[in-house]
Parts: sequence; structure tokens; C-alpha cells
Amino acid sequence: MSRPVAARVVPDLRLAGFAVGVWLASVVALYQPARVAAVGGGVALIVAGAGALTGRAWRQGTGAGPARMAEPGSPASVGRARAVAGSSGGMGRTRAAEDLSGRVDRTRAAAGLSGRVGRARAAAGLSGRVGRARVRVAARWICVAVALGAGCGAVATAARMSVREAAPLVALIEAGDPVEVAAVVRDDPRALRGGTGPPTYLVAVELERVRRVDGGEPVRLSARALVLGSDDGWRGLLPGQHVIAIGKLLPPRAGDLRAAVVSVRKAPRLIGEPSWAQRAAGVLRSGLQRACEPLPDDSGGLLPGLVVGDISRLDPALKADFQATGMTHLTAVSGSNVAIILGVILFLTRRTGAGPVLCAVVCGVALAGFVILARPSPSVIRAAAMGAIGLLGLATGRPRAAVPALAAAAAVLLLADPELAADAGFALSALATAGLLLLAPGWRDALRARRWPPGAAEALAVPAAAQVACGPVIAGLSGTVSLVAVPANLIVVPAIAPATLLGVAAALLSPVWPAGAEFAAWLGHWPAAWLVLVARIGARLLAGAVPWPGGVPGALLLAGLTVVALVAARHAVVRKLAAVVAACAVLGALPVRLLVAGWPPPGWLVVACSVGQGDAIVLPAGAGRAVVVDAGPEPDPVDRCLRRLGVRQVVLFAVSHYHADHVGGVAGIFRGRAVGAVVAPDWPEPAGGREQVAAAAAGAGTPVQPVGPGWAYEVGGLRLEALGPLAALHGTNSDPNNNSLVLRATLGGRTVLLPGDAETEEQADLVDRLGAAALRADVLKVAHHGSALQAPELLDAVDPAVALVSVGEGNDYGHPNGALLARLARDGARVLRTDLSGDLAVLVSGDGLAVTSRGVPGPG
Repeated sequence: MSRPVAARVVPDLRLAGFAVGVWLASVVALYQPARVAAVGGGVALIVAGAGALTGRAWRQGTGAGPARMAEPGSPASVGRARAVAGSSGGMGRTRAAEDLSGRVDRTRAAAGLSGRVGRARAAAGLSGRVGRARVRVAARWICVAVALGAGCGAVATAARMSVREAAPLVALIEAGDPVEVAAVVRDDPRALRGGTGPPTYLVAVELERVRRVDGGEPVRLSARALVLGSDDGWRGLLPGQHVIAIGKLLPPRAGDLRAAVVSVRKAPRLIGEPSWAQRAAGVLRSGLQRACEPLPDDSGGLLPGLVVGDISRLDPALKADFQATGMTHLTAVSGSNVAIILGVILFLTRRTGAGPVLCAVVCGVALAGFVILARPSPSVIRAAAMGAIGLLGLATGRPRAAVPALAAAAAVLLLADPELAADAGFALSALATAGLLLLAPGWRDALRARRWPPGAAEALAVPAAAQVACGPVIAGLSGTVSLVAVPANLIVVPAIAPATLLGVAAALLSPVWPAGAEFAAWLGHWPAAWLVLVARIGARLLAGAVPWPGGVPGALLLAGLTVVALVAARHAVVRKLAAVVAACAVLGALPVRLLVAGWPPPGWLVVACSVGQGDAIVLPAGAGRAVVVDAGPEPDPVDRCLRRLGVRQVVLFAVSHYHADHVGGVAGIFRGRAVGAVVAPDWPEPAGGREQVAAAAAGAGTPVQPVGPGWAYEVGGLRLEALGPLAALHGTNSDPNNNSLVLRATLGGRTVLLPGDAETEEQADLVDRLGAAALRADVLKVAHHGSALQAPELLDAVDPAVALVSVGEGNDYGHPNGALLARLARDGARVLRTDLSGDLAVLVSGDGLAVTSRGVPGPG
């Protein structure tokens, strides 16, 4: 016997239209001048007022129609029926004695049936008219609510935008003179590392006063700004700290409320100290980091992120794994993260038999403690608000109360801080909470009706609802749709609560008992290690994610498909048909994904990694081993490329020259893998790049060996030899480029020429000294990202079958040169570009060469 299913509760969406209007208008207004946004907001408010008045008049004008129609069976209809019956009753009595006995039963039966049919038809007609009228009224008022929200959002954003457009502040920015700023720190400083020099600290502040250093009237204001601090004195600042600094005002970017960017070279002068709450939170957070220092890098870096959103020690590669597996919410403070943690606590509290009030109290205490520990910054307050609303719906079992609260909270947060409208974290928080309130209860009840245990039904419904709601935004950000997000989030749920509670215990114990804090952190790193393991395995599954259009179009496409699927799934026939189609698709596509080789393709000869405007070339040297030439401009893209290729050991890292677009990502080469040797040209410039490579190599205990013509290296069937530079070239267009280490690789009888960024001078010198025959190659990595500075004699000498161009999308250098690409194609080369096709691979196919691409352009 099946369990009874509770009646479906229709959510109260009265404030949803207002919140959506505020959201959309705030996003648009952030990219418009304040005056345009204010005018648009005024127009929207006028439209809302006109719609409200028109709707009220329409309801009053039509209220006498359907409302005055008497329903069958009502007193009015009964009275009219009795009147009609009375008028015909006299005639019936004159002949009643003749045929009453034979016809009375048939007459009564027919009259009863006719009455019931008539009443049913009348009721159906009336119900249909009333239903259509209600739909029209609801649609009209939803439009009014959206227009009202749009007006309020645009006006509120325009008021905040007007500060950054104030004439005195704009004049100071345009003048570019040194200024003294008085500000309040709003968030923790973030270190932005690049090269071997000290990091630049990004500090969000609230400007209070700005004045010229050489005198003048101070400009008093309350506006957000971003400080770029070069001094180490910015590192340890806490939110709430008042500072005075001298720097230069730079114009802000569009899309946020920052009035200026302040470039500061010296340490700030501190005024007073932060509040006791911020100081206490700072002590606990730093104590948690100290307790996690002895732990492994992966779990030790994740635990502070899981507890307080501090990911300063989190490996970027591991962070990418969490994103690919749909578990990003576990590495930062977000509404979905808070909701999941509170859901675990709520589940455990309910298991004790506690009622809704006690459950709400326990979860409220946990939420308050989380806010204090994670610091009440705007992002944490946003997450706490979303988590509290999810708690309201889950603890009280009243989604009709929670949904208006969600809409009201979102609208209030957006009106107070319009910048949240363009924040992906806010969108994910609000959508995840909406999924928990609108989708999770129905899915949980449906599973329970099919005899699922209550705990299992809720455990599956919560991550599934959150993932479905957040899916469009995640797809737009990442360009992929994760197929493992729901199962991954499901199997890590048991580890979240112990990791969080032990992490909180470590933070609380750190000021009074450091050894106890380290022990709690050591216990907590075991469940955190489970999260790391799930993220890494999920990110490496061949069928774990499918490509999807990125950006706003991709997000809107998936959102539309999701809405259609949710509406269609309400019908049993559609659900069964969708299940059959999905099963057939999985059974048909999964074997193909698993059995047919993905990336890298078998027999690959060379891969050009998509690292943006830079070079990173990979040559195979055995199972899990490779030779890497150059590292690109950033660590993450080259690290992800090597991980996709399954490279666990770099037997040789070769540097063509020390420009940042070739060595800026050197840390990604050494990240999580052994590097056997490092070679580079014997050229001292640029000094910063040379020091960066030397520091990375020294950290791994691998010295840098200068090499030149005549040097050779062999490993795993691969032979690498240096062809140039044959002589030091001075006074050229770019001496570092024209002294690039030129390498030729030979593997399986095929040759690859890697000229680095050699330009016309070095290329011509190679042809003159070595001759054309020594430079012949099957594959050419086109020099200097396909610039126009190419020696025609070198192109003729190489005569490649395949030409690979490693270049960044939308770069400012005009790379690659169109005439060069046309010439290569005319000469018979197959030309491929990383900015258009992503990672590029050349492989041996029979007696010839084949090319393939990963098809995901952009860095990494």
C-alpha cells in the first residue's frame, strides 16, 4: 500500500517579480551613467504606477460580471428554479390523476440527471471564466511588480553611481597628481603574485576623504575604492581598520560601485584599531591557519576554506578540480555552502526528535557562530541571509513563508548593495536557496512516496535541487555542464559536518590551546581529504563533464531548457519518455566516451597548450612523462594542460627565453610533479624572468643549466637538440627574442622545430649558417605567436606539413599576422591556432600526420 502524498503547496511568488525587477535593473544600471539609470528608473516607476491604477480600475469595472453570476445550487438559482416550477405546476395538477402513477419515476430520474448535468456545465463554465480572469489579474500584477522593482533598483543604483561621477573626484582622477586618502578597510587584503618581486595587495576600502598632497580643499565622500598596495604593510590589515595613504587615483572599471583605484607604493598609516569583533575573528582565523600548517597541502589548504572561506593556501589546481566537479561552494563562503551545512545540522537535530522551534534555534546558533568566525563582510552577510532563509523553509516546513522571505531578502540586499547584482556568488547563493525551497520539498516527498527512507530522500533532493537551480550560472561561467555534480555532492555530505565542526573547534582552541587546535585540525583533515579525493576523481572522469556554450548565451540556453524540462516533467507520460530518452543517450554515448580515446589522442607527437598569449609546448617522453618547452604567462593554464595530458613527471623543462609570456607560468610546471632538469639560453635578460625560473628550480632542488648549439638530450625515444642561437645578437628589434633557444625534436622519425620567439634577425642567421636542409621539419611551432617578423627563407627551409600558432584570443599585438598564415597555407601547411581551437595535438597516423584539437579556446 503506497503512502499518502501531501497536497501540493503552491509557492507564494508575490514578491518574486519585485526581486527580479530589482536584480535586472541593477545589473543594467551598473553599466550606465547615473543620469541615464535615474531616468530609466523614473520611467519604470511611472509604468508601475500606471499599471497599478489601470489594474485596480479594471478589477472594479469587471467585478460585477462573473461575481454576480449565481452558481448552480446557490440560493438565487434555487429560487429561480422554484419560481419556474411554480408557474408550470398548475397545468400539471389538472392531468396528474391520469398519468402520474406511470411517469413519475421516469420524470424524476430525467429531471435529476438533467439538473446535475446542467449544474456541472454551468459550474465548469463559471470556473473557466473565473480561472482565466484570475490568470489575467495575476499576470498584470506580476508585470506591475517587475516594473516597480526595476524602478527601485535603477534609482538605488543611480544614487550610488552618482558618487563616482562627482566632479571633484573625477577631476582628481583625470589630473593624476599624488593624493592623500583616508579610508576604512572593508575586506581582507588579497596577495596578487607575479614574477619574483613582492606581491601586490588588493585591498577593498571605503573612501572617506581625498585631497591633493600639495594642498587644496579635501573632497569628503563615502565611496568604494580598490587599493593596489606594493608595500608589505598592507598584508595584515583587518576589516574596519582606518588608514591614511598617499598614492595616485586611477579610473575604475564599469560594472561595480568602485569610485576609483588607488595605486600606493608605501605602507599605510594606521589610525586607531579595528573593532573587537574583527580582532577576535582575525585571531581565530590566523589560529586556524597555524593549526593547519603541519597538514598536507591539499586538505590543509581546503579546511580553512570550508570553515571560514579562507582559500589563501588552496592549490589553484585543486580549486579547478572542485569547480569541474560542481563542488565550488565547499571552497568559499556562499549561500549554498551555508545551506548544506545547516541542512546537515538540521538532519541530525531532527533525528533526536526535536521540534521545528528547537531545530531553528540550534541552526540559528550555528549560523550566528559561523558569521562571527567568517567575519561579517558583505559576502558572508549575503551567504548568511540565504542560509537563514533556507533554514526557515526547512525547519518550519512552510515554503510559502520562506519564498517571499527569499525574495524580500534578495531585494533588500540588492537595494542596499546594487553591486551584488553583477556578482556570480550572489546569483549562485540566491538560486541555490530557491532550489532548496521550490524544488527540494517536492522531490523529497516524491521519493518518500516511492518508499525511500526520509533521510536518504532529503539527502538526494537537496544537492539535486541546488545543482539544477545553479546549473545555468555554472555553465555560463565554466563552459561545461558537470554530469558528476549531484553524485559528488551526495557522497561528500557525510564529510562536511565533521570537517566543519572540527575546523571550528580548531579555530576556537587556537588562542588558548594550540596543541589541541592542531589535533582538532588533524582530525578534520581526514574528512577534508575525502572531499579532495572526490573532487580529483570527478574532475578526471572522461564523461564527467560535457562542453557547453559559455557566457550569458550559454546560461540563458540552459536556463530555458531547465524550465521546459521542469514544466514538462509534471506529466507522467513526459517523465517516462524523458527517462527512456536519457537512458538511451547514456547507454549510447557513454561507451563511446569511455572506449574511444579522448584527450590526449593516442600516438601524439607534440601538443601546443592553450595558455593565452604565450607558449607552452609538450613532447611525450614515456608513460606519464614529458619534455616541456616554455610555461606560458600564468601557472594555472599550463598546469591544467599537463594534467589533461596525464603528465606526472617533467623529465626536462626547457626555456626558450625569459619573457613573461614564456616563463610566467613556471610554477605550474613544478606544481605537484617532479622536474628532472631545467635548461635555458645563456642570455641575462629580462632579469625578472631569469630570477623567476631560478627561484622555481631552486625550490625543487633542480639547477638551471645554460645550453647552446651542440647540446642534445635523449629520453624515451625522443631526441632534443639545440640549433641556436649560433651567436649573441645585439641591437636587434628585441634582443631577448632574437637570442631564443631554438630546438629541434625528433620522435619516431618525425621532426618538430621550436624557434621560441626568434624574429627575422635570428631566423635569417640560422638559415645562413646551418643551411636549409638542417632546418627541415614536419611540424613548425610558428615563432613569436605568428608575428609579421618572419624570415621568408626560414619558412621555405622548414617547409612544414603542420604549423602550430600559440596565441592569445583578442591580444593587443595583432598576432597572428594574416599574410603569414596565408603564405603557410599556400605552401601546403595545415595551420592551427590555440586562440581558435584550444589545445592542439599533432599525431602520427599511418604514414602521415594528423591534427586534432581539444576545442576549448582560452587559457587552460
